[in-house]
Amino acid sequence: RKAAKREIPVATLDLDQTCHSLVRLLTMKIALFLTAIAGASAFAPASQPARAASQLNAGELEGLRGVGPETAGKIFDPLELAKWAPVEHLRKAELANGRSAMLATVGWLFPKVVGTFDGPVDTTDPIAAFSKADPQWWAQFIIFCGTIEAVKYRAEFEGKSYTGEVDKEAAIDWAKQWGKMDAAKREDIAMKEIKNGRLAMIGIASFAANYFIPGSVPGLSEGF
Repeated sequence: RKAAKREIPVATLDLDQTCHSLVRLLTMKIALFLTAIAGASAFAPASQPARAASQLNAGELEGLRGVGPETAGKIFDPLELAKWAPVEHLRKAELANGRSAMLATVGWLFPKVVGTFDGPVDTTDPIAAFSKADPQWWAQFIIFCGTIEAVKYRAEFEGKSYTGEVDKEAAIDWAKQWGKMDAAKREDIAMKEIKNGRLAMIGIASFAANYFIPGSVPGLSEGF
């Protein structure tokens, strides 16, 4: 006796055909997608290797103002920040921090040497003075800083410079002396500003370290 044929339900056949169709469709879409990516990357600019970017920034560092005996006659960049940020941005940040540090150093020393003015701030402790200052003073200080920044950036759009570029007009020149100087004198003044700013950053960091960790800085007494 012949064995009975096994009949496969029509619904099962339809399901298998549907799955195969979906797989073929999905495979086709993936192939088209990968082809599109390959075609797009053929026209996209090649990404610059990190080494090439490093060499580019190294070229920008050549001749950068600030090299001297204290930096062993070469660019001082132990953390290699120039690899990851534009050199112009780093120079602007250095100048901004140096100028702030010079003001902070004077502010730290002034009450200890000269004394305090009449008012709520009657301490020579620079940290304690923060909490004694009236809140409106801080508001005025923040507004003043914001105004100075706005003046700087507006002047930069006008072609002026606030980083000591000798061939440009100064963004802020209270004494009206920058325009009277020749290129050599401007370069000398700009170099002094950078070096004094660096010294002030080291100085104010030393004052703060000695304040919070007494004796951590040789030559500074406790509580200075």
